[in-house]
Amino acid sequence: MMQPGTHIGTLTEQSLHAALKQWLAKPGDAPEQRVDGYQIDIVRGDTLIEIQTANFSALKTKLGKLLQNHKVLLVHPIAESKWIVRQTKRGRQITRRKSPKRGRIEDLFGELLYIPQLAAHPNFNCMAVFTHQEEIWRDDRRGSWTRKHWSIADRQLLKVTGSQRFDSLGDYLGLIPPGLPTPFTHKQLASAMGAPVWMTTRMSYCLRKMGALESVGKQGKSLLLAPCSQ
Repeated sequence: MMQPGTHIGTLTEQSLHAALKQWLAKPGDAPEQRVDGYQIDIVRGDTLIEIQTANFSALKTKLGKLLQNHKVLLVHPIAESKWIVRQTKRGRQITRRKSPKRGRIEDLFGELLYIPQLAAHPNFNCMAVFTHQEEIWRDDRRGSWTRKHWSIADRQLLKVTGSQRFDSLGDYLGLIPPGLPTPFTHKQLASAMGAPVWMTTRMSYCLRKMGALESVGKQGKSLLLAPCSQ
């Protein structure tokens, strides 16, 4: 296990991204390659591996072009546990506390909702990596007002606890708990998953755009959802 506070990576990219690239690396990989005019994190045989810690919307154009001729594996970290480290403007640690927020696999859909049609492409695969992370907040008065102007200076990987791959629409549908009626509502899905309704709404939006779920009517004001007939 990497020790808390250990800085992993290079000065040219966020530590979390660099550490995940190191964790993913296998013998024979070719890191930092140019393919079709784009910088690729890792080329492994005929697969292009891209690590995206956030903001999938920024990948729309890049993925749209690469998927035409290449298999792409998009890797996204989900923080199961996160510690907030506050630092002075000069980088001296002030406090370190554990965030009450715990990431879960359904958080992936908060990013996929920006590229659902691309996620359904036969050349597209996705992998969620479950992590423990440190988030470095710096008191430089340049950050968001929601953090009272503290900047997020870096994110650091402490530990990888597991991963989950999605290579087909069936893999995404596998997240839906067994035993749900068919069709089902967002509220029923949320109850079965132990998740808030807003989270399952995002999930179903993505799955409908990807062609894995479909709306088959309404129950009052609620959509009725069912797996698409294949």
